[in-house]
Amino acid sequence: MVTATRHNAPENPDEASAEVPNAGPAVEASVPVAENHAAVALTDAVLPAQAPGVVVDPDDLVDTAKTPTLMDKVQQFRARHEKWEMAVFFFGGFIYDVLTISRIDDTLTLAQNFGYLLVLTGLLLLEQRYPDGVEPPKFLQKVWRWREDGIHFLFGSLLSAFMLLLFKSTSGALPYLFVVGLFALLAANELPLFRRLGPIMRMVLLSLCVTMYFVCLLPVVLGRMGFWVFLLAVAMGCASIFGVMRLIRRWRPDNRYLLRNVAIPGFGVQAALLGLYLVGVIPPLPVAVQFAGIYHQVERVSPGIYHLSSVDSGAWYKPWTWGGPDFLMQPGDKPYYFFRIFAPKHFQSYKVRVRWYFDDPQKGWTTYGNGFMATVSSNGTDGGYRFYATTSNLKPGKWRVVLETEAGHEIHRLNFTAGPDANPGPRVYEVAVSTLKDVKPLALSEWQERAAAAAAKPATAAPKPK
Repeated sequence: MVTATRHNAPENPDEASAEVPNAGPAVEASVPVAENHAAVALTDAVLPAQAPGVVVDPDDLVDTAKTPTLMDKVQQFRARHEKWEMAVFFFGGFIYDVLTISRIDDTLTLAQNFGYLLVLTGLLLLEQRYPDGVEPPKFLQKVWRWREDGIHFLFGSLLSAFMLLLFKSTSGALPYLFVVGLFALLAANELPLFRRLGPIMRMVLLSLCVTMYFVCLLPVVLGRMGFWVFLLAVAMGCASIFGVMRLIRRWRPDNRYLLRNVAIPGFGVQAALLGLYLVGVIPPLPVAVQFAGIYHQVERVSPGIYHLSSVDSGAWYKPWTWGGPDFLMQPGDKPYYFFRIFAPKHFQSYKVRVRWYFDDPQKGWTTYGNGFMATVSSNGTDGGYRFYATTSNLKPGKWRVVLETEAGHEIHRLNFTAGPDANPGPRVYEVAVSTLKDVKPLALSEWQERAAAAAAKPATAAPKPK
């Protein structure tokens, strides 16, 4: 604080207005200065130390700094590592969903993802309502600084859930490229070029998450899949984006801003998703192949029990056998494609097609006929529904078996090579057992031990007291 006073002020007003040599302009009786630097400037420029009648408190000329609190240090650390913080929260959401993901028809998972969408949409709307430079309400001020981290965590969790379900429901290069594209889009959101387009990129991701949620939800609720179900999901996604645009319009009635930042990115994503589904890039959720393999024989030995027999000449201690054919051929052999496919509870019966492809040295990949069509019934269990198909046109070379929906969307593919069996002696089969509850087949010895233990358990149980 700098205070200017007049000593022995004269009673004559004219004398008070006389100029004082080497002194600056007249100073008010009390001049409070808010900042230390301003006090120093006022002392040097307006009130020189040699000027008579000026009293300067030495403590006011000392620059004092506020001791930073723990929260100040945390904020400084976050400011220095802003990009890393966003990446950690995004991948934290991704890992969280990897560890907690469950079946697509799990009610808790569907409710959780719906809650995530509501919170995420609310945060994005609040950002539009209170942009940079506008103070949020008092009840939001303490948590407002964490909104960026919350948005990234929710985006990471939602997109990871959808990508995991896509991985389970498809195979082939194009659908995997779609999943990789989701990762690339989210990574690009952290680049400076894209961060300048923040509202646009966030609307793109929100539109994608909303529609993918309905893509997962509607087949479970309706009990069927197909083009009309996917089209309904896209329509509900468009309705959601339109609702968001109407809410933003209340705070920003700028049609150009709404068109550039909401309408074009939001509805553009819906059009892109519909096009990708039509060309077969997006798989037909919610069906998923849980297990598949090629065998020499498939035999149903009892209700719910299949014996899967195969011949393998390779051995881990003989490296020269590792590159041999996957399917060893003898006269009369046929390959059996055994698979188990999952669909949610109360899902209507649907049809799948098994196609066999051979890599002809002259014609390339060629298919045999129209494929084998099978009607699949959903039992709603984790094990799914089991089925198998075979072909009698086996020849040495590279083979591929593809499982498709009736509409032609690929669900699963498996490549294998066939070659002559160099051992003319009797065959020794490796037998695996497929049960109703176990997704992957069990070794025959393990299944026999389990069956023996189950049979002996009632006999060894102590009698109940009467």
